[in-house]
Amino acid sequence: MPEAATPGDADSVATPSAPASPELPTAPSEAGTPPEAAEPGAAAPETAAPGAATAEQPATDIPAAETGLPAPEAPALPDGPVDQALAQLPGWAGDPAAQALDFLNQGGAVVWAIAILSVLTVAVILWRVLRLSAMGAWSAKRRSEKSLAAWHQGDTLQARALVAGRSSARARLLVTAYDSIARDHYSDDDAEAEMERVARGLLAEARSGLKLLELIATIAPLLGLLGTVIGMISAFQALQEAGSRADPSMLAGGIWEALLTTAAGMAVAIPATMALSWLESVCDRLAHDFEDIGTRVFLGRDSAAARAAQFRAAAE
Repeated sequence: MPEAATPGDADSVATPSAPASPELPTAPSEAGTPPEAAEPGAAAPETAAPGAATAEQPATDIPAAETGLPAPEAPALPDGPVDQALAQLPGWAGDPAAQALDFLNQGGAVVWAIAILSVLTVAVILWRVLRLSAMGAWSAKRRSEKSLAAWHQGDTLQARALVAGRSSARARLLVTAYDSIARDHYSDDDAEAEMERVARGLLAEARSGLKLLELIATIAPLLGLLGTVIGMISAFQALQEAGSRADPSMLAGGIWEALLTTAAGMAVAIPATMALSWLESVCDRLAHDFEDIGTRVFLGRDSAAARAAQFRAAAE
């Protein structure tokens, strides 16, 4: 029978031990050499703070409140959709002289021609206003009315003295009428023909320059349309040359530049037409006054002749 183990024999009995874990090989460094141990006291690499700017990539998302710098102000946009659209046009920003020069350069030769017509329009209007003012087109007719009243009363000397030396058209016509009727060798038909001749000359002087205004009012919009047609042709030619690389903005830019000439032509034709209508109405009123003066002078010639006969009889 086997003998039982005693406590003293427990030390001599070998107990099984756990198997040792295998050692893991160390990873070689990138250069193939074993990594060097870090020196004691060496500073650890600093980690970049969140949001800090680096040399390769500047920080653009830092709020202005965190940096302490004032936020850049956005450029003020014009008020209204129309002003915003105009502000986007090339050459709009800047002084008026640069805007006008840019507008003329974009329009080409047609816009330059329309600009010359606009200068002529202003010159003709000013010239006509000054000339008609000198002819008494807007002056009161009190002096001519007094002269006609004296004529009807038979006071030919007073009637002529009231209008003698005056530069107005009515006064010049009255002087011509008085002198023509006072001439013994002039018949009534001769005196009337002389008045008509002087009246036609005064009306021609009043209407001078109006044909030029009428011509400008006619050809200015036609020149604008011609420039638009030429611009549209150029825009579509550029679009055709672009082929498959055509950009719609190219066509849109050519169209609005072409429409500049139409707008310029209308801008000249509208005030020219308005001034022409106004000046023609002034001339028509002068023509009506001339007819009235001629009729009243010849109606009062019998009274004037009777008064003159009385003066001659008293002198004899």
